[in-house]
Amino acid sequence: MEYIITEFENSIGTVTFNNDKKANSLNTEMMNEIVSAIKEFHLKKARAVVLRAKKGAAVWSAGFDINELPEPGLDPLNYFDPFEQVIREIQNFPAPVIAVLEGSVWGGACNIAFVCDILIGSPTVTFSITPAKIGAPYNPSGLLQFINMVSYHLAKEMFFTAKVLNAEEAKQRGILNQLAANSDELELCLGNYTGQILKSAPLSIAVIKEQMRILANSVSINPDTFERLQDMRRKVYESQDFIEGKKAFQENREPVFKGI
Repeated sequence: MEYIITEFENSIGTVTFNNDKKANSLNTEMMNEIVSAIKEFHLKKARAVVLRAKKGAAVWSAGFDINELPEPGLDPLNYFDPFEQVIREIQNFPAPVIAVLEGSVWGGACNIAFVCDILIGSPTVTFSITPAKIGAPYNPSGLLQFINMVSYHLAKEMFFTAKVLNAEEAKQRGILNQLAANSDELELCLGNYTGQILKSAPLSIAVIKEQMRILANSVSINPDTFERLQDMRRKVYESQDFIEGKKAFQENREPVFKGI
């Protein structure tokens, strides 16, 4: 595979991001490779899956590749979009998925980290969600995942301001299960978690994880509300601000938003 490195040892599957030139930004090929790897680990009956960047990485992932954002008027995140498939594979995997986090976690990469079952981080990890900086909306399922992970008002603050949440804040807010003192301790934390998981009953874990997923997604939305959400997103993708935000990012300058 070109954009990830996979390993399978002692019933533990590991996906290591390998898109260094683009700060591990999530292009279509990379996301398809992640989906394929997780499916392969399922076939191998992996007892846990680890998602990580290379050891000591400055950026865990820069999020969705902005060069793959759609032309105005098109919504990229339909049900079969590779990003949505990655999210579902993590959520539906019948064993714990552990995010090992070092460096910056930006944009949609926050969603991928947040839907993992256990998050462990080094002191270098930071989180920032940035759609408002490029004039883009955000998908409703992603918003719900944020609200489930952090407080309602912190979610608003992060989305409205692109606030950078550092490692200590992430631990205090309950985002990180474990904050390691350094990279070496990060590996020890990972070994401790996988060791305990391997001592637990796999069927019990699978059923408990699925029950939790169902209960967490039990809030219903009627068809009218869903259509309204889609219409609001459509307005943003058809706006001049969206064109400006994407262009400014590509030109490495500050965008000039006009609210139209």
